[in-house]
Amino acid sequence: MLQDDSIRHKGLRRKLVEEVAAKGISDKRVLEVMLKVPRHFFMDSGFLNFAYKDQAFPIGSGQTISQPFTVAFQTQLLQVSPMQKVLEVGTGSGYQAAILMEMGARLYTIERHRELFLAAKALLEEMGYRPSCHYGDGYQGLPPFSPFDRIIVTAGATEIPQALVDQLAPGGRMVIPVGNDYGQTMMLIEKFDDGTIKESAHGNFIFVPLLKGKAK
Repeated sequence: MLQDDSIRHKGLRRKLVEEVAAKGISDKRVLEVMLKVPRHFFMDSGFLNFAYKDQAFPIGSGQTISQPFTVAFQTQLLQVSPMQKVLEVGTGSGYQAAILMEMGARLYTIERHRELFLAAKALLEEMGYRPSCHYGDGYQGLPPFSPFDRIIVTAGATEIPQALVDQLAPGGRMVIPVGNDYGQTMMLIEKFDDGTIKESAHGNFIFVPLLKGKAK
């Protein structure tokens, strides 16, 4: 059963969005969506005091719900337009998925941890979202459903997976943190109509590692 979304929650959320905006997020659509999606739904009810702090938080299976600024930063960099086909690698809690769907994305999301996959799928459906959820190896993406207009990776990769580049449509954008266990650089990969690729760096972040294969 969903938690309440009270006046208190909404007030805390507004303060969080103001904080995220002050840190440099300028896309009004992203800020409006973050104001709408109750982050506390994606965390245990005992951790309300952490739900609207601008910090990452453990969600089980060695994973985290990303820092709100990071969610906003990746979403802003992705530049999602309504009805674009988007692949999310790393469903996690489902919070980023909800943000993307509120942006109007036709979302496909993949998670390697079965417990997280099942929990996020159930929660998103209970909230009225209907993404295409998959339990599998994010490194491989979802070839049968490609190409994708946008791809977002929510875990730190040691390299840019070629399989994901191959699944990016011409004119597409992929946002992926690339580095090691100590930190990653947020990379934007743009694929042009002629198939050429442009890479650009957009600051340093820390994510849990993107691992190959499925976890039990």
